[in-house]
Amino acid sequence: MRAVRLHGPCNLRLDDIPEPERPGPGEVMIGVRAVGICGSDLHTYRNARIGDTAVPFPLIPGHEFSGIVDDAGELPTDANGKPLLPGTRVAVDPAQPCGKCEMCLRGHPNLCTQLHFCGLYPDNGALCERIRVPASTCFPLPDGLDAAAGAMLEPLGVALHSVNLARLHKGDSVSVHGGGPIGLLILQAARLAGAGPLFVSEPLSWRRELAERFGAVTLDPAAGDVPRAIAGKTGGRGVDVAFEAGWAGPLAQEAAETVRHGGTVMLVGIPEDDGFTLKHSTARRKGLTLLFVRRMKHTYPEAIRLVERGLVDVASLITHRFPLERAPEAFALNDGYLDRVVKVIIDLRSRPS
Repeated sequence: MRAVRLHGPCNLRLDDIPEPERPGPGEVMIGVRAVGICGSDLHTYRNARIGDTAVPFPLIPGHEFSGIVDDAGELPTDANGKPLLPGTRVAVDPAQPCGKCEMCLRGHPNLCTQLHFCGLYPDNGALCERIRVPASTCFPLPDGLDAAAGAMLEPLGVALHSVNLARLHKGDSVSVHGGGPIGLLILQAARLAGAGPLFVSEPLSWRRELAERFGAVTLDPAAGDVPRAIAGKTGGRGVDVAFEAGWAGPLAQEAAETVRHGGTVMLVGIPEDDGFTLKHSTARRKGLTLLFVRRMKHTYPEAIRLVERGLVDVASLITHRFPLERAPEAFALNDGYLDRVVKVIIDLRSRPS
């Protein structure tokens, strides 16, 4: 089958590789239809590592995906505990927690200490024609959601988990620092939770335009001091909750300076250098709560409902679609923030036989 594999920093190639083995008990074979490019994929693409996880080569990336069940092993049951039959359209949670460690048993599978994750070494991801996964990670898609929307449920899940973890109250003021796909989805989720006013700090004009469509007051960090500007719009108070949703770095400090005394900073982004720096006096004098977001938990059913009912707009974030053979071009475009890119989908709906 065809697969896109990373052979070194910025070195993606379309390869022919052996077919996966047939599904075993409780497993299914997914014919992949759509894969989103995530910021964490770009980390791996650019540096051949993410955080402290280095990538021996080659590796198939991709963890935001949906597809069709092509084959099934014995007694496969989906994430809802129902039989999963060939021909079913599904979104796939890329995380495969063990279900037995302390964190899993406490209800935090996103913190599983034995986690396997599609596209994170040593586990191959979804930028290929077929992938074998546990049936329990599959969520059937309603007719109203296409393959691309199915792939978008993963980043939406991260946004929902971030907002849930922040415990927003109606009327809480919110700032989002970084208006990429995750930041724009956090913005929509915060609006649904009743938060407001909503502010987004983002340097790219076309992403600010989207944020304004979703109800935010936007600020260009290149045009002035974002914390000071937001302070001016909140009577000097600052916001209740600030979400850092970029690649950390200076955005973490920007978020800390924007939030009010006693407020909360949600750290969602992954820093490129695996470092985290925050001016201690800012956090200490304000008595801030800092919460780190690790993916998501138990969010797919809610994400499906919100998109199906039109309460969250994922389609407007998708600006580019590429076939599998052009995935290297897609990654280069996304990595360079070219052509007004927001979200790139690799589309495998038309697959060679």
